[in-house]
Amino acid sequence: MDAHKQKFASDAAVQLTAGMDRIIAAKGKKIDVLELQPAPEEAAILALLLGPTGNLRAPTAKVGRTLLVGFNPDTYEQVLGSQMPPA
Repeated sequence: MDAHKQKFASDAAVQLTAGMDRIIAAKGKKIDVLELQPAPEEAAILALLLGPTGNLRAPTAKVGRTLLVGFNPDTYEQVLGSQMPPA
């Protein structure tokens, strides 16, 4: 899915967390991990998922039961392991 073509506002973004165990969100060098059990407040989820425009931040990827938001090469390598293509 291309987030440039399909926008995700808050309701749709929160629905992406269904069946997920955690959110790992990268903003620059800062990495936030939010465990989804027990269910956190929706405001905490939206703070990690939405950018300044109110739409889902990119890139966002479901990897198993983890939702990766934003990009940090170390986090992607840790979560994806050997699935990462060589640079």
